[in-house]
Amino acid sequence: MKRTYQPKKIRTLRKRGFLKKMQSKGGRSLLKRRRLKGRTLLTVSDEFRIKDKKPNNRNK
Repeated sequence: MKRTYQPKKIRTLRKRGFLKKMQSKGGRSLLKRRRLKGRTLLTVSDEFRIKDKKPNNRNK
């Protein structure tokens, strides 16, 4: 039997990402609060952006 939760990165980004938060007043205030608190990751967009980056090993 297939499980109910099948995670998709693109769907998560569209529903809970930075651009979606910027569309509503509540989302903008949420981002403001997280910036004031000093969070490095404001939304899931930041989380995916950091995970997808590969280390740069050119300086050998």
